[in-house]
Amino acid sequence: AQTIKNPQATFDEAVENIDIGGPTMIRSAAKNMGWVAVIVDPADYGKVLQELQSEKSLSFATRQELAVKAFAHTANYDATIDQYLSRVLAKDSAEHSVYPDNLTLRLDKYADLRYGENPHQLASAYRFAEQSDGVLSAKQHQGKQLSYNNIADADAAVACLHEFTQPACVVVKHANPCGVAVADTIQNAFQRAFQADALSAFGGIVALNKSCDKAIAEAISQVFIEVLIAPHFTAEALSILAAKQNLRVLEMDTSDQRQIGQEFKFIEGGLLIQESDISKLDKKDLQVVTDKQPTEQELGTMLFAWSVLKHIKSNAILLAKDNTTVGVGAGQVSRVDAVDIALRKAGKAIAGCVLASDAFFPFRDSIDRLANTGVRAIVQPGGSIKDAEVIQACNDLGIAMVFTGKRCFKH
Repeated sequence: AQTIKNPQATFDEAVENIDIGGPTMIRSAAKNMGWVAVIVDPADYGKVLQELQSEKSLSFATRQELAVKAFAHTANYDATIDQYLSRVLAKDSAEHSVYPDNLTLRLDKYADLRYGENPHQLASAYRFAEQSDGVLSAKQHQGKQLSYNNIADADAAVACLHEFTQPACVVVKHANPCGVAVADTIQNAFQRAFQADALSAFGGIVALNKSCDKAIAEAISQVFIEVLIAPHFTAEALSILAAKQNLRVLEMDTSDQRQIGQEFKFIEGGLLIQESDISKLDKKDLQVVTDKQPTEQELGTMLFAWSVLKHIKSNAILLAKDNTTVGVGAGQVSRVDAVDIALRKAGKAIAGCVLASDAFFPFRDSIDRLANTGVRAIVQPGGSIKDAEVIQACNDLGIAMVFTGKRCFKH
């Protein structure tokens, strides 16, 4: 960074009195903005030189603006050191909390957005400093600038996609997966996921964890979606997609499993922080509690359903079959309402489904809704004081049920 002493001096004198300094000098110069101008951003060189040449000095307004940038610069510098050492300290000593007593977040502006969730809301996107993954680091091949909602929904789609290593497709609408499928090929996964709820997929986000080829591009060109995400696009695919000029096409790595990270939620006057839910469910975690035993295929579908369920807003009910979502009941204030919506979404495809619930059933009324539907098995956390009543309801209907011992709320 450079500091200019006595900016009221002549231009030649000012240039001759430039100092190069580190954080301490930058901070000192910023505090003395009444007499000193400090430059930390090369983008300001032209503006400063022009004002010096034309006015033979720098105004207090300019010095104040530069000082604000300088304080932000040194704050970022200190925050970077703080974050690194805090992580090292937390890892090396069990005596220290994972989260520090004082939290400093360092972010750089990614872009000013056209608006937020609605046109009357001002919005910008920020990226954690030195972060090289995520939607904000994706390569955009075409389409308009990502909107606030595009970014939020795309992140939700990629988060769900990280659950799978085999060919998978996730379709998201309003932050909730409305269609997810795992198959032997990415083409089959896409077809199953999109057709799981084609009505809701309209205007949504499609994310793939394998290369997008000509066949998928041709299918996408026949429907309306906002964003298409894949780790790679063939030349033929990009040529076909180019005809849909408003479609945002993002290339990013979607194959890596999500590592332990933090999630932030701002509230009035504060901030909530928690670890991301990267927990995995295994067959050994499943406790059969009914007379009827689930088949091996149903157990496999339960694991698939649970991986998707983690990414659906609570209260959440998911119906799945053949590693494909069939009906999603998301974000309801009562669990029985979520069951009703999932059943209605599934329609005639419900026969043979597995039902997954993100938390326990407080009463047997949700189970009674499944009579004569063809639902064969249920996976849920268990832990309700009415568990015995719920288990009896499953036994009455001939439905297998397993407990996971853990829930997966998402708010």
